[in-house]
Amino acid sequence: MKIRDLIHQWETSDAVPRTAHTYHLQLPVYAAAKVAALVEMYPGRSEAQILTDLLSSALDELSAAFAYVEGEEILDHDDKGDPIYADDGLTPRFHHLSTQHAQRLLKLQAGQDTD
Repeated sequence: MKIRDLIHQWETSDAVPRTAHTYHLQLPVYAAAKVAALVEMYPGRSEAQILTDLLSSALDELSAAFAYVEGEEILDHDDKGDPIYADDGLTPRFHHLSTQHAQRLLKLQAGQDTD
């Protein structure tokens, strides 16, 4: 989700499910002030929800910003017959590792939910 789409989400929808894992961080003063301002502007959202949504959107944008590095493997051909090469850049590794960690977190959370 793009950062600009968050405003619409905050105004119209409920928060998405969260993991049981918590993260502790110290924000720079002006970043904390901006988060406090957003919490005041969107009273239906908690500080944790605002931070989580911002971080999630920033990670999506970061993933989209990784440079494409043309690999040797041909995945397909476009409508002109030109080869489409696999991405050997950071994007596939990031997605692979993200999927692995998501599966681990979901298993962990499912185990906690059954206790």
